[in-house]
Amino acid sequence: MVKLVAIYRKPEDIEAFDKHYNEVHAPLAEKMPGLIKMEVSRIYGTPMGESDLHLIAEMYFESKEALLEALSSPEGRAAGKDLRGFAGPVVSMHFAEVV
Repeated sequence: MVKLVAIYRKPEDIEAFDKHYNEVHAPLAEKMPGLIKMEVSRIYGTPMGESDLHLIAEMYFESKEALLEALSSPEGRAAGKDLRGFAGPVVSMHFAEVV
């Protein structure tokens, strides 16, 4: 199993970000073919105090091939386009193997 991990730093306007993420982006991402599970975590701090992170989204797929197919699908391309538009400066994307 593999996952696509999106790590979001704190945006300037948290309320507007959360509204767009919850009402537009997450529903787009959830339509990607082959998606097994999507898990979103809201960061509230670190052991040392505040964090510069806001959210971590993990999208699980059966295989690397399934993940790449999902990203290249019309649904994946729509989610990617939306992501660049509202979160481009604050997001980093990572591929990870679940071990």
